[in-house]
Amino acid sequence: MESFEDILNQYEPMIHKIIHTLKIYQNKDDYFQIGVISLWEAWKQFNPEKGKFLNFAYTSVKGRILNELTKNNSREERTQFAKDEYWALIEDQNTLDPLEFDTILGLCQPLTDKQKRWVFYTVFNGMSITDIAKQEGVSPSAVKLWRKGATEKLRQILSN
Repeated sequence: MESFEDILNQYEPMIHKIIHTLKIYQNKDDYFQIGVISLWEAWKQFNPEKGKFLNFAYTSVKGRILNELTKNNSREERTQFAKDEYWALIEDQNTLDPLEFDTILGLCQPLTDKQKRWVFYTVFNGMSITDIAKQEGVSPSAVKLWRKGATEKLRQILSN
């Protein structure tokens, strides 16, 4: 029986041809390595009584590469990564320093006093709606109305 090095030298073009036929253009080295491993496994498992080694090796290598392609494609479909351009856009959109007191004070000019209180309690004190309601002696639904009015006005200001 031939050594695996001889088999690999003989069938290496076949692995490259399978990769080319399947139109694999990314991670070619990884798929070539998978092809080499499946060729080695085929070489170990081959039974000459059942047919030619070429057919067995081709089927084994192509099947293993196709299985790996399927796994990688399903993994990519389930996983979505943001591109670098997305993060650059996010950074560019926020030109104001949101925690700077003067900036927030300037944005809050068109708000009512109650809406301004909601903004300051929320931004600077990190208070919840129920905490603000207790502090001001009003119901939580009243604070929610302050929040709704303030967010609508601030969205209009920031969109302009």
